[in-house]
Amino acid sequence: MTPDNWLDLISNLGFPVVVTFYLLFRLEKSFQKLEESVDELLNKHSKCLEARYLDN
Repeated sequence: MTPDNWLDLISNLGFPVVVTFYLLFRLEKSFQKLEESVDELLNKHSKCLEARYLDN
């Protein structure tokens, strides 16, 4: 994105809106990785509970 595009966005939408969209766009990958990590942790926890339940 060129500086002219950024200036157009800022003048049309306002600085806080543009900054918010930029940060959300940049953080999207981090959110996806966090979601994958939480899912993996939940799966491991479920397997651990299943194993413990089956042992008793």
